[in-house]
Amino acid sequence: MKAMLAALQFLTILPLPRNLDLGERALGQGIWFFPVVGLLAGAAVAALDYGVSRVLPPLPAGALTVIALLIVSGGLHLDGLADTADGFLSSRPRERILEIMHDSRSGPMAVAAVVCVLSLKLSAVAALPAQPPLQRAGVIVLMALAGRCALLFQLNFLPYARKDGGLCTVFAKAKSKLQVLWALAFLAAAGWFLLELEGVAVVAGTLLLAGLFALYCYRKIGGFTGDTLGAACELTELIPPLVAAGWLHAKGAA
Repeated sequence: MKAMLAALQFLTILPLPRNLDLGERALGQGIWFFPVVGLLAGAAVAALDYGVSRVLPPLPAGALTVIALLIVSGGLHLDGLADTADGFLSSRPRERILEIMHDSRSGPMAVAAVVCVLSLKLSAVAALPAQPPLQRAGVIVLMALAGRCALLFQLNFLPYARKDGGLCTVFAKAKSKLQVLWALAFLAAAGWFLLELEGVAVVAGTLLLAGLFALYCYRKIGGFTGDTLGAACELTELIPPLVAAGWLHAKGAA
């Protein structure tokens, strides 16, 4: 139970008792619950979307859904995307990139990355039809789930890039290749249950993007950091609505 609570505390803004002392051990074990937290967060946002998509036009309804996805994580992953963009797109050597990523200030590359990712999410979600409602809800659930599964993929396939410690050392010590199999099985089962063949395409797209981004991170800084984990989550959240929008467009063209 402590591991689940630790995962909820780390990945969401869910208020937990202040006197709840979970500790590093529970946080490390909480890695196993990242997909579960993603599923729960996605379900909560999908419930909100179900309501707003019935009283608002597609664009503002999609905007509120994307904002809800951002709020549920407290902006944690978007901050990682911004820092990663500032560092990776600076054309600096490895050590300087890590210094830039550690700086809390956001440069033009961070702003551009955030605007591009949020705009793409908004346009893809807004393109989803409100009917049938379960299919649209399934896409939104898979957005949050795919993003949290991407965290496990990058954690287990890359070494920790920093030498000065940090919160991610807790995750680096607790990682296990079995977590990758668990995350993949969880995502595949949810994808098939929610969207059937579209869900399979979502899983394939998630693996492809997560793998390519992990390779990019390795080439740039030799591993992962907390910021690259956040970036992986934000980028992977794009896959389900893009796959669904592309699927719908292909059916319409046929």
